[in-house]
Amino acid sequence: MLARLAGIVSSNRVLVSRIFAITFFLLLVVMDSAQEGSIISSILFLIGLVLVGIATVGRMWCVMYISGYKNSELIMSGPYSMSRNPLYFFSFLGWVGVGLATETFTFGVVFALTFWIVYPHIIQREEEHLRVKFGDAFRDYCGRTPRFVPKPGLFHEPESYVVNPRLFRRAMGDVLWFIWLVGIIEFVEALHEYQFVIPLLRLP
Repeated sequence: MLARLAGIVSSNRVLVSRIFAITFFLLLVVMDSAQEGSIISSILFLIGLVLVGIATVGRMWCVMYISGYKNSELIMSGPYSMSRNPLYFFSFLGWVGVGLATETFTFGVVFALTFWIVYPHIIQREEEHLRVKFGDAFRDYCGRTPRFVPKPGLFHEPESYVVNPRLFRRAMGDVLWFIWLVGIIEFVEALHEYQFVIPLLRLP
């Protein structure tokens, strides 16, 4: 069932992202942080913001390397020299960051668990495709490069790199999602603060 869910998410990412954003907004409207006004609230938001910043820059770095090359060449340099799936690694940091930016532990834990339930199956599906397409080259790459968590000691990059600017520009919208979500969080918090909306539940 998880594999089927992963297939649906992988094939309908734009639609799934929009549904998630709407659902997330509605949950934020009816929920508030039990840590509101405390030092813990500020620390959670700061950690979340740092993770979102790292995720945004990291994802843009990854997108730069695959723009114009995805599914046509096996990318093994830059962020892809340290991890076979650096884009998903930075996405994980981003989701956890967005969760913590709500100033609750609950959203951070839920987003992390959801990622680990769904995305390993997506990664597995994509790697099976690459294994079939690139054969021994991909198997050798797997043998020396971690699947998920980057290994900095493996890092190498070319002196120059050609990027398709049109594809890179189109991908930037997906990269900025995490920043937009933090903006939504702050907007809803203002609605609560000025009592335009009264939250129904306070989360730890």
